[in-house]
Amino acid sequence: MKPYLLISAILLTTAQLYSQKMERLDTIFANEYKNVALFFPQPISQAITGADHFVFTHNRERQQHFGLLQAKPGTESNLLVIDAGGSVYSYILKYKKQLSRLNYFVRSTERIGTEKRDISVTAKETKLQKKKLEKDIHYLNFCSYLLGKKEKIGRLKTKNQGILLSIENIVFNQNELYFVIQIENESSLDYDVNFLNLSVKTRQKGKKKSMQTIIKESIFKYKTPVKIKEGQRARLVYVFPKFSLSNDRHVLVELNEGKGERDLLLKVSHRFINNPN
Repeated sequence: MKPYLLISAILLTTAQLYSQKMERLDTIFANEYKNVALFFPQPISQAITGADHFVFTHNRERQQHFGLLQAKPGTESNLLVIDAGGSVYSYILKYKKQLSRLNYFVRSTERIGTEKRDISVTAKETKLQKKKLEKDIHYLNFCSYLLGKKEKIGRLKTKNQGILLSIENIVFNQNELYFVIQIENESSLDYDVNFLNLSVKTRQKGKKKSMQTIIKESIFKYKTPVKIKEGQRARLVYVFPKFSLSNDRHVLVELNEGKGERDLLLKVSHRFINNPN
């Protein structure tokens, strides 16, 4: 939904909001180097920022209790969040180079109002939401643990014009595959990340040989960067449901630069996928 459509819809339903008294809106600081995590009492249904230089990401398909905020230098803006229970939250956003806080645990009392719902949250739904929260916390803890390990799976790397992309580790845990990835900027120019995709490529049999590529959808991403400054590096984790590959298939990791052409493709053999740590 486009920003102005969402804002218009909220304005039209103000008659259905039960406002609570608040003297001021809390301010949340963010930058382009670190992810600021916001944990809400219920899964996030909708979220929008007032300016493009603030990016708030959350899982729209598999609703989760938390979202990640990053920012680029610019004027202050705001964040509006509606959770699955209809609670409405609003915050002021500001850019700050040095961050003293990276995690915000939002209480239900911080909501500015409630969107009227016809269907109440059942006990079964509450139980499912609790399970999702527990799973999200597991992802955060395990990803953080993996980034702290020095374990390697092999020499999986590629380089283009001073940008180095490497797969440090592939780990199997609880029926899921964790890809520990590093992007290093050895050039003298900052690198803006447009996207990082992982796909499976298959060689088609027959007289006319061709390749079929299918993008894999991750179920969790940890510490995904927006920008990598010159001389710096970023380490991140992508999580996927467990999969294995036949001999004629391999994984392709694609890193695409925003407003640039220093793109990279890294081929990962089926041997590494089928034999993770």
